[in-house]
Amino acid sequence: MSTLFSTVSKISTGYDPDEVDDFFDHARQAYEGRTPEPMTNADIASSTFELVRGGYNTHEVDAALDRLEGAFIARQRAEFVNQHGQDAWMGALAERARTLYPRLGRRDGQKFAPAERGQQGYDIDDVDALCDRLVGYFDRQEPLTAAEVRSATFGRAKGAEAYAEASVDRFLARAIEVLLGVE
Repeated sequence: MSTLFSTVSKISTGYDPDEVDDFFDHARQAYEGRTPEPMTNADIASSTFELVRGGYNTHEVDAALDRLEGAFIARQRAEFVNQHGQDAWMGALAERARTLYPRLGRRDGQKFAPAERGQQGYDIDDVDALCDRLVGYFDRQEPLTAAEVRSATFGRAKGAEAYAEASVDRFLARAIEVLLGVE
């Protein structure tokens, strides 16, 4: 059994150790170019694991996934800069950032689809506040890090008072990718 992560007690749930070990083994091989199956930072960001009793500590695994995603983006940046130059990298990042603007430019309360009637979602005001911080970063160079966006938490709400979680999560994953590309 891997010693990369601690396990939670047998009465608590954590990530399935076999799934996590397999994922990190594949990630290591992909990073080192030893597998025909490529892996991208998007694959890392979207990875999920089953919860099992006595599994790996979820916080430790999530933190390792964050570092792994950063390493993949740093390598992608180095390879791109080596081939095309720093200005081209910054131009490509700026183009990716521009794809975020249509949603960021929407009015508060209308940036994302509402949660389905009676369904839980993210509090609209909390999400809009984070979007305002993204606008501040892009337009006025106000400080914001990928870690801050990644660790943002939103209150819970239902129906029209909430944004549907999936679209917010996908958008924030793209924003994190842009921020990591600059950091």
